[in-house]
Amino acid sequence: MKDLLLITPPFTQLNTPYPATAYLKGFLNTKNISSFQMDLGIEVILEIFSKNGLEKVFQVSGFKFQVDENCQRIYALKQDYIQTIDSVISFLQGKNPTLARQICSGNFLPEASRFEQLDDMEYAFGTMGMQDKAKHLATLYLEDLSDYIVACVDENFGFSRYAERLGRSANSFDELYHQLNQKPTYIDEITLSILNQKLIEVQPKLVCFSVPFPGNLYSAFRCAQFIKTNFSEIKTAMGGGFPNTELRDLKDKRVFEFFDFITLDDGELPIELLASSLQLPASKQYKRTFLLENNQVVYKNNSNQPDYKQSEVGTPDYSDLHLDKYISVIEIANPMHSLWSDGRWNKLTMAHGCYWGKCTFCDISLDYIKLYEPIAAKLLVDRMEELIAQTGENGFHFVDEAAPPALMKEVALEILRRKLTVSWWTNIRFEKSFTADLCQLLKASGCIAVSGGLEVASDRLLELIKKGVTVEQVAQVTRNLTESGIMVHAYLMYGYPTQTIQETVDSLEMVRQLFELGILQSGFWHQFAMTAHSPVGMFPEEFGVIPQQNEITFANNDIQFTDKTGINHDKFSYGLKKSLFNYMHGICFDYELEEWFDFKIPKTKIAPDYILSCLEKENNFHIKPTAKIVWIGGKPSSESFTKSKKGQSWEMMKLTFHSKIETVEISLEKEKAIWWIELLDKISVTNSKTLTFSQVKQDFETQFDDFELFWYSKQLKSLKGQGLLVL
Repeated sequence: MKDLLLITPPFTQLNTPYPATAYLKGFLNTKNISSFQMDLGIEVILEIFSKNGLEKVFQVSGFKFQVDENCQRIYALKQDYIQTIDSVISFLQGKNPTLARQICSGNFLPEASRFEQLDDMEYAFGTMGMQDKAKHLATLYLEDLSDYIVACVDENFGFSRYAERLGRSANSFDELYHQLNQKPTYIDEITLSILNQKLIEVQPKLVCFSVPFPGNLYSAFRCAQFIKTNFSEIKTAMGGGFPNTELRDLKDKRVFEFFDFITLDDGELPIELLASSLQLPASKQYKRTFLLENNQVVYKNNSNQPDYKQSEVGTPDYSDLHLDKYISVIEIANPMHSLWSDGRWNKLTMAHGCYWGKCTFCDISLDYIKLYEPIAAKLLVDRMEELIAQTGENGFHFVDEAAPPALMKEVALEILRRKLTVSWWTNIRFEKSFTADLCQLLKASGCIAVSGGLEVASDRLLELIKKGVTVEQVAQVTRNLTESGIMVHAYLMYGYPTQTIQETVDSLEMVRQLFELGILQSGFWHQFAMTAHSPVGMFPEEFGVIPQQNEITFANNDIQFTDKTGINHDKFSYGLKKSLFNYMHGICFDYELEEWFDFKIPKTKIAPDYILSCLEKENNFHIKPTAKIVWIGGKPSSESFTKSKKGQSWEMMKLTFHSKIETVEISLEKEKAIWWIELLDKISVTNSKTLTFSQVKQDFETQFDDFELFWYSKQLKSLKGQGLLVL
């Protein structure tokens, strides 16, 4: 028996658990509140995509398959799917790696329409290993089955969402409520069967549903409905990203036929107070909680207790989750793009909120953005070590809104000091702090990739967005990251208020050049959406948009609007995404931009070498006196020799530096060489103390002349790529 059951309802990710329940369970451990967590989504997926599950799918699909040629083919091959499914799932779980050869050899997996794109992508397989190629083929196989389920069994199905349409911009609860009063779907029946078993096993007093996205909302309500009908003594609560952003104006009391409580923003203290109220029913203390009182929806925030600091919430706890059963998939043959779906990542947060907090399209008025609180680097790396011990996995995804560069630097140094072997990635702003040296440090610590918002590649619009970067700056940062070996993904936007057709075309040209130069590896275009809690949503008149006013009784986030420009931005969607798909695969850079669209567009006004010219601009060689000088290389070997010229001789020393990929030799006067060797020991990353540029300069000039001449010499320049960093 547990106090709380924490549930992520179907569906989020196939490859790794959504972290909210693990964060909450870690916190509850610090309060000695017993809890059990489950990712209901992955359990439902594994039930469907099994031998028995597929047999049932084909049984319940009736005669619907006959109306679709692709579904007819899949149904005709049903025995092949039933026979292969368990082996394929096991392979995607990492348990059957030798199956890769069988999959890649052909004539093993049944193939339907998803495989038709293979002819276009065969070139990409040369850059992928056999395991990755097999994962990609197995993913297409699963997507074919998903298409069949959508067409013949349940139109709401999706691997990372379910009935998402019902949760999107649902200003009224009517449609969702109507659906919940219909007979449960086939997917619902599987979901509720698994939930029923878990409720009997755990016997919780309170079930907490974490609902991060619109695609989890319907299932959360369906599960809560089941609990109310069959386990009426159990209380139900909902929190997470969806209610935090969408349900702040909740008025419809019908919602509380399903949930007793709906909490907003950080969940630790609200859940702790709800758990306390189960132990002491007289306790009526709540934090940011909606409930029904006297048949009216009320919002209670009557606890004076402050929210917990990030240092106090504990380490995420992944126990109870079936970590060995998650499925790694590769949807397209792009190494950066696959990070979201391939591999199991421990999730952590470097800093609560966003250190920038100015972007006009972002929910900067809400606590999850505006309350910025970083975690100390040592504590963060302590938590990394705890999670490695707990999960056996050393891959980390820091799920920050925008990871702060200064904290990233300290975390990287701490990882290197502890000699941890980890792989990690995160979301950033493409700001000038990401120098070539910082990028080298991040790479050395295990950073493999970053994602960041380029948004609209137009300096006018970036200023309007208050992004705080320029296209030139983005180009230089993505170059620094790429040259250090860190992959880069860019979030791209079109249809921002006042954006012209010319700016959309010019933005695409900028993106084309970034990909052609190889300094961007992956990207995703999304159309601007106006949200209620962003500056554009709160002050639409300042951005030239006219919002569509609806009565809000349920969800309120995405706002329909009219742009005063009158431009139909929807029509650009297909061309932008098709061009990007090809650029991500390294092809079609020579296509004229108009070839991507089936309507006339203006010629770009961007020079064909614009991005290249941004990269060729001279760097400022001025080093701040307070900059840290760090050595992340190894100890050099030394050899003394005498140099003679015109009857004069000098005692010299040759220093040999071996890095993982090359060997570099430099020769210095013996006294300077000895000083340099001693300095490298002082500034080694393994030391907890660091020296500044001014301290190094001062130390040098107590023995020698003109430090700048020495620092910028050819010999030291050759050590920059060996691990001599200015941070």
